[in-house]
Amino acid sequence: MNKAQPVAWDRVPITLSFAEQLKMTETYGFSGSQGRTVLEGQRLLPRGLPSDTVYIFMHPASTLQLLPMPMALADAGLHVICAGSRYAKNDSALIMEKVAYDLGVYMRHAREELGYKKVILVGWSGGGSLSLFYQAQAENPSITQTPAGDPYDLKGAGLRQADGIIFIAAHLSRAETLTEWLDPSVLDELRPDERDPALDIYARTCPAQAPFDPDFVARFRVAQLARNRKITVWAQDTLDFLRARNDGEMERAFVVHRTMCDPRWIDASLDPNDRKPNWTYLGDPRTVNAGPAGLARFSTLRSWLSQWSYDLSNAKGPLNAAKIRNVPVLQIENTADDAVPATHNPAIRAALATPDQEYLQIEKATHYYLGQPELLARCIGAVIEWSARKGLLANPPL
Repeated sequence: MNKAQPVAWDRVPITLSFAEQLKMTETYGFSGSQGRTVLEGQRLLPRGLPSDTVYIFMHPASTLQLLPMPMALADAGLHVICAGSRYAKNDSALIMEKVAYDLGVYMRHAREELGYKKVILVGWSGGGSLSLFYQAQAENPSITQTPAGDPYDLKGAGLRQADGIIFIAAHLSRAETLTEWLDPSVLDELRPDERDPALDIYARTCPAQAPFDPDFVARFRVAQLARNRKITVWAQDTLDFLRARNDGEMERAFVVHRTMCDPRWIDASLDPNDRKPNWTYLGDPRTVNAGPAGLARFSTLRSWLSQWSYDLSNAKGPLNAAKIRNVPVLQIENTADDAVPATHNPAIRAALATPDQEYLQIEKATHYYLGQPELLARCIGAVIEWSARKGLLANPPL
């Protein structure tokens, strides 16, 4: 793979539009108020190399067409779709059930309009748990409403199953990951400077310092879960209040402060792997914790319940992995991942119900493979070999 010349390929826009009657406009733009939802993606199409197989990437909120792995697959001569959800680059109002529906629209388009016979979901980062959620609902559809109680019918959506799943550099889910990163020292959600000094691990005055005692870490985790549940109860109560008042206000936005606080970031002896200490995929954890780009920083009531609530989200990784029985799964763990905690991949591996599962570790690989072309090449080679061996890719590139 390292020595092969990259294949020439083109970026072909994909625009999908479908009618959907929504009660309110969730994000800025014309689509919600006009009764149509518009999705934008890209097809990475190798020149002169037809294929019956396509690899679909989707992240709930990010666009992935400029990331190393999709482009490396196209460089190798494989067909790729990078699918943007209706919440691309804006997860403040994101509803996971609607993202799963959006992914189903791309799946149907790939099979029925583009003519692909084999469709492989590549769940990278936050797309990992999305892929599991989607496939679980495609195999055994059950959801007819969101966690907020709003009707949304995935059971009758006719979601088409994937032919295989690649779970790579992916965490448990947005809800579970956020909970492990919530700063439990926050005492008042409206006043983030009011904090419990005993849990404020980034403060020099915190009595607990790295390396952390196991009892302290256990207490820290309990407090993180309690904070998540406190916000969930508040969101439910506020929705109930708005519904009872019935004056036209249906939703409310809010800020979640300090969401990149994990003892693992500053104590590399906790859940050790090859990651860089005192660092995250977004930078210095102390800065990211209070910065504007943190997970769940800006949210709405319904969005919190669907994508961030530990107890209510339908998109939790192990929950859905346990429902997947019909397709092969290739799980790839990058051992120097600076976004995915070391405990997450083993948890997914243990939960997967499909008997056809394989697990690969790429040592020293980071979340984005930045500056690691040889490790990225190993990843692409493993994907091609697995796809061919499982009968998902005819005439694989050399």
